[in-house]
Amino acid sequence: MIKIIDCPRDAMQGLEEFIPTALKIEYLNQLLKVGFSALDFGSFVSPKAIPQMRDTAEVLAQLDKTEQELIAIVANSRGAEEALTFKEISHLGFPLSISETFQQRNTRKSIEEAWAALQNIQNRCIGKRRQLIVYLSMAFGNPYQEAFHPEMLLSFLAKLQEMEVHTVMISDTIGNAEVKAIQNTFHLCHQAFPQMEIGMHLHSTPYNSKSKIEAALEAGVTRLDGALGGYGGCPMAKEELTGNIDSRLILDTLKEKNINFSINEEALLRAQKIGQKIFH
Repeated sequence: MIKIIDCPRDAMQGLEEFIPTALKIEYLNQLLKVGFSALDFGSFVSPKAIPQMRDTAEVLAQLDKTEQELIAIVANSRGAEEALTFKEISHLGFPLSISETFQQRNTRKSIEEAWAALQNIQNRCIGKRRQLIVYLSMAFGNPYQEAFHPEMLLSFLAKLQEMEVHTVMISDTIGNAEVKAIQNTFHLCHQAFPQMEIGMHLHSTPYNSKSKIEAALEAGVTRLDGALGGYGGCPMAKEELTGNIDSRLILDTLKEKNINFSINEEALLRAQKIGQKIFH
């Protein structure tokens, strides 16, 4: 079964101008009507690090009730503890990086410290019967001239499996993944860890996004992240943002390939119009 996750949090977090809370609520509630499998809606992180997400709790309080997965990103135990007080949040997401430099820039932790935080958060999630999603960033190399090899990725996945993390998103934070690398990486990961749900969270320029979606689908990926309009990018990765893959393009590619994924087209068009007020 194909799962499509829209990530408005990732789309909005790098914008310097604060988006009015009411407009965020309007946009997210419209996205909930589209029929995505899940919504990565907000984060419980330091407002100094990501000012745009400082109203996540306020936004959550005004979201329409839904059976869809609501994902909140956390970077430490304090954020996880706060997120877990909201019963509406079914999944917590944690950013773990293969790159030491990016782990420091993104969460102000070393990789070793991130592993310790991750174990603590996983224990909390298990205790509260919530699911943890790990976003494994810089999974196709990094811009910092640090060593990288696919075997490093497999070692991270092995440790996550030991921790009983069931869902991992292989992430390209800077948009440098090539089609062949995407195919090879997902084939390798699925072969080595067939029991894990290993999904795709890729940032990309628009001109080669479709080929990357097709490569992931051909490699058996069934969980794909996107952001409507292709907006976003991680402000901690490098100075120039590379946006998310457009959720609309993912949906259109599935349709071309006769892969069934049902959405409310009218609701999607309305969400796009509201998005234009935010991403202008």
